[in-house]
Amino acid sequence: MKKVLKSFEKNRMKTVLLVAFGVAINVILSYVVTISGFPVYLDTIGTMLAAILGGVFPGVMTGVISNVLFTPFNQYAVYYAVLNAVIGLIVAVCNYKGMLKKFSGMVLVIIGSGIVGGVMGGLIQLLVLGKPQYSEMEIYAANLAEKVGLSKVFVFVLMDFGLNILDKAVCAFAAWLIYKLIPEKVKNDFMLAKWMQKPLSEKQIRDLSKRDSGHPKRLESRFAFLIGGAAIILTFIMGLLSVKMYVEEIYKNYTAFVVNSSEFAAKVVDGDRIEEYLEKGYEAEGYEETYNLLKDYHESTYGLQYLYVYQVKEDGCHLVFDTDSNVDLKNEHGMVIPFDEDFLQYVPALLNGERIDTIKVQSTYGYFLTNYAPIYNSENKCVAYAGADVSITFLSGYIKDYLVKAALAFSGFSLIIMSLGLRVSKMAMVYPISSMAACTESFLKDGTDQASMDKHVKEIKDLDIRTDDEVEDLYKALCKMTSDTANQVRDIRRYAIEVSQMQSGLILTMANMVENRDSDTGAHVQKTAAYVRIILDGLKKKGYYLDILTEKYMAEVETSAPLHDVGKINISDTILNKPGKLTKEEYEIMKTHALAGKKIMDTAISTVQGESYLKEARNMAAYHHEKWDGTGYPENLKGEAIPLSARIMAVADVFDALTSKRVYKPAMTVDQAFDILRHDAGTHFDPKCVEVFIEAEEEVRQVVLEYNGPWGRG
Repeated sequence: MKKVLKSFEKNRMKTVLLVAFGVAINVILSYVVTISGFPVYLDTIGTMLAAILGGVFPGVMTGVISNVLFTPFNQYAVYYAVLNAVIGLIVAVCNYKGMLKKFSGMVLVIIGSGIVGGVMGGLIQLLVLGKPQYSEMEIYAANLAEKVGLSKVFVFVLMDFGLNILDKAVCAFAAWLIYKLIPEKVKNDFMLAKWMQKPLSEKQIRDLSKRDSGHPKRLESRFAFLIGGAAIILTFIMGLLSVKMYVEEIYKNYTAFVVNSSEFAAKVVDGDRIEEYLEKGYEAEGYEETYNLLKDYHESTYGLQYLYVYQVKEDGCHLVFDTDSNVDLKNEHGMVIPFDEDFLQYVPALLNGERIDTIKVQSTYGYFLTNYAPIYNSENKCVAYAGADVSITFLSGYIKDYLVKAALAFSGFSLIIMSLGLRVSKMAMVYPISSMAACTESFLKDGTDQASMDKHVKEIKDLDIRTDDEVEDLYKALCKMTSDTANQVRDIRRYAIEVSQMQSGLILTMANMVENRDSDTGAHVQKTAAYVRIILDGLKKKGYYLDILTEKYMAEVETSAPLHDVGKINISDTILNKPGKLTKEEYEIMKTHALAGKKIMDTAISTVQGESYLKEARNMAAYHHEKWDGTGYPENLKGEAIPLSARIMAVADVFDALTSKRVYKPAMTVDQAFDILRHDAGTHFDPKCVEVFIEAEEEVRQVVLEYNGPWGRG
């Protein structure tokens, strides 16, 4: 486990180093371009390189971090982070699809990146700055074009796209050049860094994708939907929270500002002279000096909308001072201003001389933050209020502008979250689970062949999944299960072979026991078994009886062929070993060996249930003396009503009888025996069985030569 964890940490460090290297290239070149005034940006070379070497996540990560670090020498760079990230995404996807291996593909990537850069860059400028920002070269070219009658806007747009395509071409070439200079081992290390199993080839990935394409609810699609949705929701929530915090901070700052302004005015005004100021105005002692102090403070304090002094009475606000230039205090001091409807809720507290919190006031003049600071006389009695108003009508525009900027800033980080989430889900879950599923399907599909099972067990072990979680636990359990299953099947096969060999031995022993009673048959069971196999193979090659001739059936017929004369065990030695021709009565007794064999095999079948090869042994023992035209025994079966195994045995049995020496006759040559088979095909024998047997003449002669000796050649 420690080895696995160490491997993961090493892989993560490779990705971190790749991103750091890409960011360093971007930041250094972008800074050089900024201070030198080059017309290109050169801020995506590291992004493209990281995308080529490591894929989507390193490319996106490099792009976003680079733009964050551009901020000290480009205050708007963070808003372009999403653009740099998209370039990384495009290059990574195109590289994965093999487009960068061809010149035409490279050109398409450059043009596509240039168009994306031009369109997205222009939109970001409009959203953040309110208008496109053009370089000196673009302005110069546009002015020159205007003189010759071209549209200035058209030239600006054309130049912007041209510069973006030029920039992406230079960046792509530089990234490609750096990539070529990197040693192959380092490239492979970066490529392997993302894998949590034995890396899959492009073909294996395509095969897995093709395999999973039939599933509408693929694991990869679910993760993409989940992670993409989570990233969008997170961006939305973070945007709202940042706006909320931004607005709260504005309110906090403006509240402190308006409180300080009203408190200053309250300290300037002499509370003992409020009544005199209301009555005499400018004629009152100190009135003009106080007004000038308030006026100077108002005019020197940026953002302060109104500054005034009211005495609050039952009939309204009595004006003492007002620094608004539209108010003529020489004639309007002491005037009564009626309460606004929204203001009525605060009137009781103000009439009692109480201090109230800063309030938001919606009036005909706009939307304000207002604070009232009490003015006290020498007896510490509240005699008036100094009011200060700050307009916050502008706030909606600020919020909209901030929301756009926050969305642009967070969108880059959202791409990081999405690419990281998809990378982890794909490498830690989708590929490992799909690989296990594909290998398991192959293991189950080829489960009848031991070599294939062992091969698939090795393939499963070669996956080498190391996710260090439940997926790895599942993989280990799968490895153990498939390995144990293959070993168990191997043991079962070995036992089956041993049982089959034992059964074959018992069959041959039984057949030899019967044959040894007949002193004149001479390896009859071995030769007929060989002929049966020749006929079976011939029928299969010719395409005859393919619905019957499975490998299992053919093996069972060949295995049980030696039992075709098992019924002879009931025939007396006198008849079985008679040196001359049998009498009619003796022949009838000899014919009973077919039904006797059937009975013996029926008894065996009832004892050894499920052994189908005994059923074919029964068919051959009972019906190998039936004839194609229905004149055979014991049941006068005809044509294909005779079991195929019995029809095959009929040819093999008669041919061996013809080519073997008996006490009552000499052995025929192969040619003579073939002539008889040809003559009796369609009457005694199945014509197809005779056809394939004679066509396999060389094989037949080899069997005759092996068992009968040279006299069987002719």
